[in-house]
Amino acid sequence: MAADLFLELRGIRKDFGGFTALHDIDLGISKGEFVCFLGPSGCGKTTLLRIIAGLEVQSAGEVLQGGRDISRLPPAQRDYGIVFQSYALFPNLSVADNVAYGLVNRKTPRAQIVQRVEELLKLVGLPGSQNKYPAQLSGGQQQRIALARALATAPGLLLLDEPLSALDALERVRLRSEIRALQQKLGVTTIMVTHDQEEALALADRIVVMNHGVIEQVGTPLEIYREPASPFVADFVGKVNVLPAQVAGGQFRVGSLSIACDGADRSARIYLRPEDVLARPIAPGDPHVFDARIEKIEFLGSYCHVRVTSPALDEHRLTVYLSLNFLSEQSLQEGSALRLKLLPERIKVF
Repeated sequence: MAADLFLELRGIRKDFGGFTALHDIDLGISKGEFVCFLGPSGCGKTTLLRIIAGLEVQSAGEVLQGGRDISRLPPAQRDYGIVFQSYALFPNLSVADNVAYGLVNRKTPRAQIVQRVEELLKLVGLPGSQNKYPAQLSGGQQQRIALARALATAPGLLLLDEPLSALDALERVRLRSEIRALQQKLGVTTIMVTHDQEEALALADRIVVMNHGVIEQVGTPLEIYREPASPFVADFVGKVNVLPAQVAGGQFRVGSLSIACDGADRSARIYLRPEDVLARPIAPGDPHVFDARIEKIEFLGSYCHVRVTSPALDEHRLTVYLSLNFLSEQSLQEGSALRLKLLPERIKVF
């Protein structure tokens, strides 16, 4: 293991009666790293976070933090701060008292508490709000206070349990960039649970993709997106086109298209991102080109999701990304014909 390994999970299993929520999870997280646990509801990501926090006890396995076995320690004896989806602020306490809660429990001198609270409120962009109460704050402001409270004791580990999911879209984007900037400034090792792939791609140094209680893949956002290790990862992270193919004689055939590939003769499914189907001007004789017809245009601002069909692909549907400018310049609309090109080097075959 790397010398800067800060948190290590070894063989973590969690059973709830006859149901196994986590199957032998092994994972190492480096000091200062921002890691996202990403997966659909019920995949085990929150259970794994709660085991790290000591809020759940694993059925088997060990949790080591900074080389110390904390597997059986109660939450109060573990070195972390945690932020929940629901903010979990005390409504009867002022902002200052909410932020200072952990410091008071540690019997920190009053003068130090006042200074630390002031420092943290500046850090999260809410200076001067000490005397307000949670009910007087917006959702985004409450989550900033929850973040300040989690950081008050200068923990070695910050745990974020879907902290942005209760916020509106604009506030979510704004706060996620603030969280990332804050994490990089403080250098605190951070684990965030999310089911939002865009959040994970934007925030994480590494993403842990989970499904049915197992880790499907661990990698950087680019690795997860470009080199998915399984059909589940390809389908869950980002949009993807899935087409049936036949592999034979060093080529796979999708409809009437043939593309060179490695592998034994078999049936397969090919996975191709929408941005890897190009509609730019295509030179005569360019390989992997086919004619298609636009079936549906979904307007998303500066670009569109465009669904096409083609006889060359046995009428299987593809989604491609086209800019609004391109559609306007080419006078393309639903029912229009256009030429497209597949990028074979971007195709994943499972």
